[in-house]
Amino acid sequence: MSQPIEADEEDVRPAHLDDEPREEAVPKISSDRVSEESRHSTRSIKSGALEEHFENGRRYCSETYYMPNDDEEQTRLAIAHQAYLPLLDGQLAMTHIPQSAKRILDIGTGTGDWAIAVAELFPNAEIIATDITTAFQPASGPPNVFFELDDAQDEWMYNEPFDFIHMRALSGAFPDWNAIYTEVSKHLKLSCCFEIVDLGSIKLKEEPPNSYVSIFNSAIQSGAEKAGRPIGLDHLKKQVLERAGLSVVKTKTFEIPLGVWPSDPQKKLAGKMALISALEGLEAVSLRLLTKYMGWKGEDVRDLCGKVQEEVMRPNAHAYVPCQFVLARKLMM
Repeated sequence: MSQPIEADEEDVRPAHLDDEPREEAVPKISSDRVSEESRHSTRSIKSGALEEHFENGRRYCSETYYMPNDDEEQTRLAIAHQAYLPLLDGQLAMTHIPQSAKRILDIGTGTGDWAIAVAELFPNAEIIATDITTAFQPASGPPNVFFELDDAQDEWMYNEPFDFIHMRALSGAFPDWNAIYTEVSKHLKLSCCFEIVDLGSIKLKEEPPNSYVSIFNSAIQSGAEKAGRPIGLDHLKKQVLERAGLSVVKTKTFEIPLGVWPSDPQKKLAGKMALISALEGLEAVSLRLLTKYMGWKGEDVRDLCGKVQEEVMRPNAHAYVPCQFVLARKLMM
């Protein structure tokens, strides 16, 4: 894992934020943890959206979202969460979330690992974790985390604003990021922060001409374009967030190694977790995009995934994935 590459964005810190975590005591659990009103603040998804869709041996939660929601994907997401942690030295966010935070929102929570970890650190806060599928949500968790079925593309129906909003790995999920960021701005307290994290395409330090990795990346990008939900990192650009009333405070880009090729032990561990997640994710990312939108056969997609795996695992490939963190705060309107 390389050292973080600072972007050119201006590092403007809100008064209540620090880059380094403080050694403050964890607040005691309040007897009046959350209001009954906020427990039911989120609208349920239409029943039709809860149908299961099976394609090419994988299960999906809708006809549009390209990622599966089966057991294999649940396992991959849990591993991926562990690969993110070393990037921030075990911290859950690029900024210090103030201990005074009372309401935190995690959009696209998946398996809920991030939301559960935050709930344990902030027992006085109400953590709302939403997703378009309940397949990944754990049967139990801290009493202050609430898993809700909700589609972020719809109007958000929260009664109170949030002290912190978090999104991770949602590239390709939405056709209109401006609409998503507008809802973030609407439901974020003034001067409070929103953090979004996303991944770019697999890259090789030593990439042969016409590599299978480049073919794979080009194919899934074309499929996502045809689906109307582009993948990549364009939605993290400063101007995209600013159009919705969000001011970029800081960005960081990391190169997450895929494999144990780094010499540093911590980077080796992160690389091992990231490699497992990436290899398992090749089929998950590409299967629906290439069969439904590009006309490929399932066996051809899996054949390409196998060839990409071989390239990534070559000793001298030094494969990695760019990972970008963006921290923004709500502008005064």
